[in-house]
Amino acid sequence: MDSQVVEIRDRIERAANTLAREVRLMEICGTHTMSIFRQGLRGLLPQAVRLISGPGCPVCVTSQGYIDAVIELAGRDGVIIATYGDMIRVPGHSGSLEQARAAGARVQAVLSSMDALTLARENPDATVLFVAVGFETTAPATAAAVLAAGAQGLDNFAVLPAHKFVMPAMRALLADGQVRVDGFLCPGHVSVILGSRVYDPIAREHQRPCVVAGFEPMQILQAVALLLEQLVAHQSQVTNVYRSVVTAHGNPHALRLIDEVFTPADAWWRGLGPIPGSGMALRPQFERFDGFARMCVREGADYDPPGCRCGQVVKGLVDPPECPLFAQSCTATTPVGPCMVSSEGTCAAWFKYGRRRLEVAGTRRPQVRTK
Repeated sequence: MDSQVVEIRDRIERAANTLAREVRLMEICGTHTMSIFRQGLRGLLPQAVRLISGPGCPVCVTSQGYIDAVIELAGRDGVIIATYGDMIRVPGHSGSLEQARAAGARVQAVLSSMDALTLARENPDATVLFVAVGFETTAPATAAAVLAAGAQGLDNFAVLPAHKFVMPAMRALLADGQVRVDGFLCPGHVSVILGSRVYDPIAREHQRPCVVAGFEPMQILQAVALLLEQLVAHQSQVTNVYRSVVTAHGNPHALRLIDEVFTPADAWWRGLGPIPGSGMALRPQFERFDGFARMCVREGADYDPPGCRCGQVVKGLVDPPECPLFAQSCTATTPVGPCMVSSEGTCAAWFKYGRRRLEVAGTRRPQVRTK
């Protein structure tokens, strides 16, 4: 084993032994979740150190009511739905966008919001609706597309706003009190936009240490060691070990784009419910690009599919194997909830990388926790 890994493992074990209790560290990033499983990092940690996944997958926290509204719009004449690939397979009440496309709806997977803008330019007789899902990472690109549509007079382009701010969700998790979180592994991509200082209130007001890390195994293990060592020292600070791309103040240009086009609004998160000021609504001068308003469609109520515990998974209340559908009726090829669909979903990570470990350990179906 690499000497650096051994050194960090020793630091983690020393801190865990000093704490002598279960420690729960939450990652707020789907890419971290996937990296942790892919690299087998959980197996390098003491049993008392638990990594739990939070609401870090934007597809997973998008309300079911939003998904149903998008699928309804896909069935309308003269509409092209432009969306990132993960959203195509998320099931709604009446199927998925993938199934709607098979039935004749015009659904196009795109790599960027600017690709959606190109679709609008190339299809002047259709209304192109861009499924604007994501955190602060993807919101600047959506904002840029809205500005470009206005400048180019592309009135057949609109967005279906579902962007969310990460910080209100972290605060809501701590205020809720259902899940004990001792420290946060803060999201790498989001932190590039927001900067590391944005987490200061979590450390200062909620007394939870925060570490911003990248996605390489050494950085994640280093973040775990730093979080544990802060807990041993009874400290709550923000530490940034992803300094190659994350600064203290973030990306000012991206932040200006978000602020220019969007304004905070209440939003519904799967598992967390409504969180005030956690969503991004278009500012009044850009309301003509709001696809829901243009098409006179409103989001319905949120819900989890019958038997699905995705809402509890994204909240960190349960691990995916505790869901009765996991690896049974809900698989990578037959997903029931978005946590199994998304490439950043916790259920997808467990299904792809974690099942073998559970089977070897003889814990195929761990006891279900209520809290």
